[in-house]
Amino acid sequence: MREYLLVLCIAGAVTYLAVPLVRVVAIRWGAMAKVRDRDVHAIPTPRLGGVAMYLGIAAALMVAHVMPTLRRSFEQNSYTPAILIAGGLICALGAADDRWELDSLTKLTGQILAAGVMVIFGVQLLLIYIPFGNTGTIILGRDEAVGLTVLFCVVTVNAINFIDGLDGLAAGVSAISALAFFLYSYHLSQVGYGDVAFVPTLMSAVLAGACLGFLPHNFSPARIFMGDSGSMLIGLMLAASATTATSADSQGFQDLLGAFPLLLGLLIPLGVLAIPFVDLTMAVFRRVKAGRSPFSPDKMHLHHRLLEIGHSQRRAVLIIYFWAALLGFGFVAMSVTKSLGTVAAGIGGLAVVALLLMNLPRLRRGSP
Repeated sequence: MREYLLVLCIAGAVTYLAVPLVRVVAIRWGAMAKVRDRDVHAIPTPRLGGVAMYLGIAAALMVAHVMPTLRRSFEQNSYTPAILIAGGLICALGAADDRWELDSLTKLTGQILAAGVMVIFGVQLLLIYIPFGNTGTIILGRDEAVGLTVLFCVVTVNAINFIDGLDGLAAGVSAISALAFFLYSYHLSQVGYGDVAFVPTLMSAVLAGACLGFLPHNFSPARIFMGDSGSMLIGLMLAASATTATSADSQGFQDLLGAFPLLLGLLIPLGVLAIPFVDLTMAVFRRVKAGRSPFSPDKMHLHHRLLEIGHSQRRAVLIIYFWAALLGFGFVAMSVTKSLGTVAAGIGGLAVVALLLMNLPRLRRGSP
């Protein structure tokens, strides 16, 4: 645990210190977020924050490579270098978009390319354990594994991209998601499922550190945005963590708490990423129903709706943080305890509190 905490702190410190330099570069290079009708910020703001985050992640992984325990995550397979290379590619793509605002097709092609690099180095959904009936472990063929992995990466990348609409929103939600996934994967290693030097544990730790290091510069009022260089990098790393965590054979985990933890191997990524996934699904459905492109922008995302209700930017962000933590850590709590009823009741009670907080402005006005 000490080594994980150290790399998390390194990722956070390097990111935090790199942001001012990246901000100067963004201003001089012209990578600025202009004020548009659908935006919330009132003045042009520099982007490229993802570059600072990538520097923090790379520095932390370099240190992890020489640590007594974490170095094993590099020796067992090529997952970590593959994710770092793919992250560099998608961060560069995002940086180009931060400067020139690329079209949706170009960005989609680049996302598929970056996901393909990970797939080539073995980061694939090769097998999934289904704890229903007599199905057992489903071994995916190469074609199915490649297609599903790339699809999952692209969806996750765009889900994080879609929620990046308020100061500190994407960075905070991603930090919460990464910390929740870190606890889940670390718990699996502690109970005998996998090595303690687990690739998804390492990736989620350094990603959490980078997001936390970036957040002080990005929380309202933001002095810099992460841009697509950051949101796409985060999405790729979260997808890679989920893929490497759920691809291993979970049958050895069966005798710990029964069948439910096996199902959690499939549900944890969805629970941790529930907020961006729900927002993405609603946005795509809304736009297709209106006869527009799924990638066409609008002002009807979850954070926009909270602003319309009457919340301030900061309060809207904090409410979404609450939901992200409730769902992410709630699913993790279900995986580490035998008192599922108690945990479910706690989650239900906190969900009621979250709903009340969301509708507080309406309740104060006496609106229906």
